Amino acid sequence: MMRGFTTYRSAGDNGYGGHGPPGLDRRAVPHPPHDGTPDTSHLARVPRVAVIGGGIAGLATATCLAERGVGVTVLEAQGRLGGRVGGWRTTLSDGSDVGMNRGFHAFFRQYYNLRALLRRADPDLSGLTALPDYPLLHSAGYRDTFAGLPRTPPWNALAFVARSPTFSWRDLPRLGTRAALPLAQVSVPEIYERLDHLDADTLLNRIRFPPAAKHLAFEVFSRSFFAAPTELSAAELATMFHIYFLGSSEGLLFDVAANSFPEALWNPLAEYLVEHGVTLITDTPVRSLERGSDRRFAVRSESAGAPESGIPEFDAVVLATDTAGLRGIVGNSPDLGTSRWRTRIAELREAPPFLVSRVWLDRPVRRDRPGFLGTSGYGPLDNISVLERYEHEAARWAGDRGGSVLELHGYALPGEPSLESMRSRMLSELARIYPETEAAGIVDERHELRADCPLFPPGGFAERPGVRTPDPALMLAGDLVRVDLPVALMERAATTGMRAANELLRGWGVRGHTLWSVPDRGRFALLRGLGG
Repeated sequence: MMRGFTTYRSAGDNGYGGHGPPGLDRRAVPHPPHDGTPDTSHLARVPRVAVIGGGIAGLATATCLAERGVGVTVLEAQGRLGGRVGGWRTTLSDGSDVGMNRGFHAFFRQYYNLRALLRRADPDLSGLTALPDYPLLHSAGYRDTFAGLPRTPPWNALAFVARSPTFSWRDLPRLGTRAALPLAQVSVPEIYERLDHLDADTLLNRIRFPPAAKHLAFEVFSRSFFAAPTELSAAELATMFHIYFLGSSEGLLFDVAANSFPEALWNPLAEYLVEHGVTLITDTPVRSLERGSDRRFAVRSESAGAPESGIPEFDAVVLATDTAGLRGIVGNSPDLGTSRWRTRIAELREAPPFLVSRVWLDRPVRRDRPGFLGTSGYGPLDNISVLERYEHEAARWAGDRGGSVLELHGYALPGEPSLESMRSRMLSELARIYPETEAAGIVDERHELRADCPLFPPGGFAERPGVRTPDPALMLAGDLVRVDLPVALMERAATTGMRAANELLRGWGVRGHTLWSVPDRGRFALLRGLGG
């Protein structure tokens, strides 16, 4: 049963499972699963699971359950899969049928679990392509680049500092070395006990980074969590520094989708899931869960307010929604969990609004413009993508029309921004950075002003809900969910989805799936000793 979604034949059907990620860092850490039977064939009745949410977390859960013989139904509120990494078709004013995404996403090489998920349907990851560099530009004229850096920690970070125009050797004696030690000897989850009470801005001020370096090297990354440094937990910043700099030799390398997200990523995976017996139902918002008559749960849809026709009852449910969706379903399902757990869910917050603007221009930008540029000090503009540098469809449109396809991101927007005011400011800053765009005509444009990403505020880690809930038949998954491994963003979504599947499989005596991460503690014993 599949509504509102189309797929095409995938390239293959194997992830790398427990055999290790095909990467370069030999210190990648396996987290072995519990043991058990190979599948559910020993059970008197095949378990049925509802996965509510068809984003990365939900698709990871569905994949891991279906591969072990569990009956899975994915219920997605929107008309497409992928969640916040979703995409859709749109028609431009020139008649072109083109893809539109929710915005740029970097698929870092140490996103082992996410990449294993994608390899199920695309063993060679042909849907991704590498970006050779992603420079950072400050309005004061400073420019940093990650191209040509050594890949082995700590030489990658040291070389970045030595080469950066925002640092000088005169700055080193002024650094708060003791305050900086947590960045160099992260241990998860202990780093949250040490730093979660601080915001990221306070930590950076204590370290006394030069102002330009603070803005360019750290604020850019902080805002990738869709929050300003004053609103982000210092522990999240430290963990991020570990994941992308000192914890992995793959941390500075990433790929991007070589086409719009459905074509490159989700259509092949949807085909794989259907081949494994998964039912995909889109355009079906879930309102609540109630006790079933034959199995543990019945699902009520948002539209009907009653069990959806054709949707069976389920032995277990995985809630893999965004923050608002999770709050709504739990709030409308008074029998779920305990009072304290329900309060924790109700108090979850979203990050400030963000804007993704895609513009189709009637003339090209300069040939030396990079595929992705991070920016700082340019008002609300946080980065610029030149899509024809890496996306096949954008390259065809730009080649046929002699133009360019650009995407502008503005994160952590203050207050209640209007699209009209933000659009003009973003385009004005674009013209400051790429002056040739000022004279370009806009063939068409699309804008996504949203506020649906999770916030990780100071002091929030202890109360952040985990994968397991008070009900052993109910699990949570998503990038908003706590998991005590060094993962973030899309990789946290994939990891929690796989962990949710493993927890349910454990209850049925079925073997789980191996998870992978960068080391869960600093790689350097000397630094760990100094920090202690």
